[in-house]
Amino acid sequence: MKKYHVILSSHSPRRRELLAALDVPFTVEVGPDAPERYDESMPQGEIPQFLSLGKSKAFHRPLADDEVLLTADTLVMLQDRILGKPVDRDAALEMLRCLSGRTHTVLTGVTLRTNRKIRSFTDVTEVDVAPLTEAEIAYYVDRYRPYDKAGAYGVQEWFGHACITGIRGSYFNVMGLPVHRVYEALKEICR
Repeated sequence: MKKYHVILSSHSPRRRELLAALDVPFTVEVGPDAPERYDESMPQGEIPQFLSLGKSKAFHRPLADDEVLLTADTLVMLQDRILGKPVDRDAALEMLRCLSGRTHTVLTGVTLRTNRKIRSFTDVTEVDVAPLTEAEIAYYVDRYRPYDKAGAYGVQEWFGHACITGIRGSYFNVMGLPVHRVYEALKEICR
């Protein structure tokens, strides 16, 4: 990987923190946001990878020969319902009410691209949430204001410590970047 320079195209401080923990040197470079549109008939499990690929293709400049671009998109799914980022307090409260006492799925699509190769995948994690009281839900939303998080929660915050009872799959995927798979994909694409 030494001959490549990794560029993370993401506003997410969590993705920056996770990528930094791999000890892979990188810079953050974010251009204009890519539209997050997809065909409603698309299988839901394919949406995150499709969106991460769209973000990669919409990057604001051509890549140099020694650059690897990393883009990602995370979705929270409860049965057939996609829980995106809540637009306001009421939406966040409603999302957490829906997650209370249930299991949901977190999917993160990741795309790594150079001038010669592209590697895209989706990682899937199941998350169990304890039954929550209205007071707990309101406390979390009012204290942590999770409006920038799919599903209206951050696993690394109070909600994850107090309300999540089980995780099957990658904890880091729930944070927004399945770093174990990113590391393997970086090794592969940088050969």
